[in-house]
Amino acid sequence: MAERTTPVETLSPWWRNSVILVLALGFTVLIWIAVQSYRDAPPIPDRVVSGDGTTIFTGDDILAGQQVFLRYGLMENGTIWGHGAYLGPDFSAEYLHTLAGDTAQSLARQHYGRDPKELNVTERESVAGAVGTLLKENRYDFRTRTLTFLEPEAASYRQQIRKWRDYFSHPTNDGGLPGAYISDPRELEQLTSFFAWTAWASVANRPGKPYSYTNNFPYDPEVGNRPTSDAFLWSALSLIMLLGGTAAVLFAFGKFDFLGWRGRGEHIHPQMLPGATTDSQRATIKYFVVVALLFLAQTLVGGATVHYRVDPGSFYGIDISSLLPSHILRTWHLQLAIFWVATAYVAGGLLLAPSLGKEPKGQVGGINFLFGALVVVVVGSLAGEMLGVRQMLGSLWFWFGHQGWEYLDLGRAWQILLAVGLAVWGFLLFRALAPARQDPERREIASLFLYGALAIPLFYLPAMFFTGTTHFSVVDTWRFWIIHLWVEGFFEVFVTAMVAVIFYNLGMVSHLTAARVVYLDALLYLGSGIVGTGHHWYWTGQSAVTMALAAMFSALEVVPLTLLTLDAWDFVKLTRGKCDVCNKPVAIPHKWTFYFLIAVGFWNFVGAGVFGFLINLPIVSYFEVGTMLTPNHGHAAMMGVFGMLAVALTVFALRQVLTDEQWAGPEKFVRVSFWGLNIGLALMVVTNLFPGGVLQLFDVLDHGYWHARGPGFLNGTIPRLIEWLRMPGDLVFIVAGAFPLLAATGLTYRMVRKRS
Repeated sequence: MAERTTPVETLSPWWRNSVILVLALGFTVLIWIAVQSYRDAPPIPDRVVSGDGTTIFTGDDILAGQQVFLRYGLMENGTIWGHGAYLGPDFSAEYLHTLAGDTAQSLARQHYGRDPKELNVTERESVAGAVGTLLKENRYDFRTRTLTFLEPEAASYRQQIRKWRDYFSHPTNDGGLPGAYISDPRELEQLTSFFAWTAWASVANRPGKPYSYTNNFPYDPEVGNRPTSDAFLWSALSLIMLLGGTAAVLFAFGKFDFLGWRGRGEHIHPQMLPGATTDSQRATIKYFVVVALLFLAQTLVGGATVHYRVDPGSFYGIDISSLLPSHILRTWHLQLAIFWVATAYVAGGLLLAPSLGKEPKGQVGGINFLFGALVVVVVGSLAGEMLGVRQMLGSLWFWFGHQGWEYLDLGRAWQILLAVGLAVWGFLLFRALAPARQDPERREIASLFLYGALAIPLFYLPAMFFTGTTHFSVVDTWRFWIIHLWVEGFFEVFVTAMVAVIFYNLGMVSHLTAARVVYLDALLYLGSGIVGTGHHWYWTGQSAVTMALAAMFSALEVVPLTLLTLDAWDFVKLTRGKCDVCNKPVAIPHKWTFYFLIAVGFWNFVGAGVFGFLINLPIVSYFEVGTMLTPNHGHAAMMGVFGMLAVALTVFALRQVLTDEQWAGPEKFVRVSFWGLNIGLALMVVTNLFPGGVLQLFDVLDHGYWHARGPGFLNGTIPRLIEWLRMPGDLVFIVAGAFPLLAATGLTYRMVRKRS
């Protein structure tokens, strides 16, 4: 008589179909927005001429100036339309406000024969109105592709060439750039042409509209730049979207009590035992040593970068701007963050794949090859960025040096190698997961794990869609496909899949619960996040339609983040619970991994949820973008979520390859690191980033965006004091957080090497 087998329970196909539908609809809208960005982008004129037809500068000068801006790494010094670094000014806002002052000076002398400060109230109001009228008028001729500057605009352009030459003359002027950084007269003319065009697009009314190409950003009442009615309307409607989305999801969680990490009636006991690892799993530990090294390096250059905000001329009496200028430190701070977090995810995937499938022949060799390639890309790109901004690579700066685009600074050749490396990683995972995808019980979770991994190299491809001469508005469209969609979308889904695999392998959840959570998170994150990517494009030359769509969906991004508080509580219950079937205690050897996952839930709600929602509304973003509230959200979300997840994976790997006796040593350092990282990050936010951002936001409202981003605000007594108050948090984060993590990884690596 044949043995009867119990059929494996499967999920409803509606989970998979719903995710496919969300992806299809979301990318249909997002691709449409991307296509529209080419059409809606502010035009680059062939010629900019004076009233008598004399050429002032050309479209080639504008694009050459954009390349000067990129080649010298100035997006890691200041911003254009609010996007970039915060050590220098917003170049478009500063040029525009200077233009307004020069125009007022010219009109006051023309009409009243006196300077503006000598006029009475009525005369000043008359001049102010004339300035706004003059600058708001769009004198671009689409037929001839010619832009006409009136005499005040042409005169201001000539004067501002000298202004920007002076700006780049000394580190105290420009936030820590090398002395006489840009001195070539022709490059200064081209750079000023680029700034002039960005300022024109900021103020000149879009044809047929009562607002500029950038939706009246930046805020500057002196030129008539005030929030548009769309910014108010879609901010209000997005709040309704948020309330409706939250109610719908909470209703679903109330109705279906099997949602979340705690499944019903599941027989759960640990299966993946610490110390029992394969050769390839032990081979991944060197990746985590690199993770800790890169993390420590990132914190050190981050601390030095912050110092440039309070004392740009020296580093405790030593001028380091010639050796380590601020913009290269800021570049490394961002690139190292991406590298160490991504390395942890890559290594985590390689560690977990054999636990679901098997150890393929030659897997260790593939892991070692990929490790060597990773080292080459990291070291090569960081060195190339330094050589690039020092103008030592000639015409190869774009390929091997500093591309100039914030977050995507590494040269194009390094980007290609990175994408190839990620594809090799996907192949290694595919080999290891192949047996699991033939097993009815493990097929679903193994496939989700693999698809999440393969999406990472696939959605890095938009980084190849532009060059140094691509229209700035178009580049920002594709740039945030990487910054937001790649990192906050598909990285998030893949990490959820990794956590699900960990829980499944530990016997804490069934395959049904693991797969269900991945599908649910994919629906929630991608359903809101794909179109929500557009909240980065409110002020970069796209239309009000983009603002409407982005505001509505971006508000929904908060919904899944609020549910992470439930995840955090589930993590607590899983570590202390009993089996639902046999009522025996569930022994979990990965206590500190769970602690870091609980921290992820907290920081995701606070950093991505609260602080993210604070700045995502169009009417708030209009005044806030590029102030300290942006890095307040960035630090709390990037480190608090993706960083803590990377550390959680690191700690999981360290514990998994060691026996109980061996773990006693590294655990001491992990315990210190947990509290050091979380307390240090909290101090950064509470003492510096949040209060400094609120103070800067008030200054925007009081004086205009240009003032809050300039020395008039940054050199004030209270802003400087707030910057110095950052030091305790940084020290705790580095000394008690990053150093102990490096000690734990180094100690583990030494023990693993001895064992092998």
